[in-house]
Amino acid sequence: MTKELNSAGRLVVVATPIGNLEDLSPRAARALAEADLVASEDTRYTGRLLAHLGLKRPLVSLHEHNERQRLPRLLERLAGGATIALVSDAGTPLVSDPGFLLVREAAAAGVRIEPIPGPSAVLAALVASGLPPAPFTFAGFPPPKQGRRRSFYRRLAGLGHTLVLFESPHRLLASLADAVAELGDRPAAIGRELTKLHEEVLRGSLAALREELAARPALKGEFVIVIGGGAGDQAASDPEIQQPPSTREPA
Repeated sequence: MTKELNSAGRLVVVATPIGNLEDLSPRAARALAEADLVASEDTRYTGRLLAHLGLKRPLVSLHEHNERQRLPRLLERLAGGATIALVSDAGTPLVSDPGFLLVREAAAAGVRIEPIPGPSAVLAALVASGLPPAPFTFAGFPPPKQGRRRSFYRRLAGLGHTLVLFESPHRLLASLADAVAELGDRPAAIGRELTKLHEEVLRGSLAALREELAARPALKGEFVIVIGGGAGDQAASDPEIQQPPSTREPA
């Protein structure tokens, strides 16, 4: 078992807004202000967030193409006692965003990992979907090529409970068609631009949602797809079984 080292620095995993800047918690703002270094998926985006907060902090890029290259220096800084704040472009780092390698290696080295929870597109879409919230599986982005994407959905067909995934606007219609082909025409919800000015949550069957979106002149924004369980999913037909026992005293 790896123990955290009291003498080491801290890696603070900070959730940032997915749209509305008012969703940044005071604790997250304080963590950014106190960090010796901010490791960011996109320093330009994070620079604007820091400017909004009236902060100036050293920034270093950390994204899918350079994370392994950055690891030695960041681990060296942590071992030397520095506090590093890890942020993604939006939402909670590591959730379909960079940062896993850094967290894994920092944890293995005994560095204290401090999560600061906050905005998450996954949870925002899930709770607005009207579909059973537990259990659920988050599957990230489907593969971009159709063959692998069909296999991706085929592997999830027997899951039997709510599925949440991300999709890009230029692959959304093809992805929904593949989902219908492999999962069947299940109940679903699609969140677009969550917490932003043009926030939208559409609900219906996968096929009906695809038809509605296909009729639009253009698809823009970021999409979160929530798909209900299959026909054998008892939770989908009886949401009461998802409710935990009440802990309140009788009136």
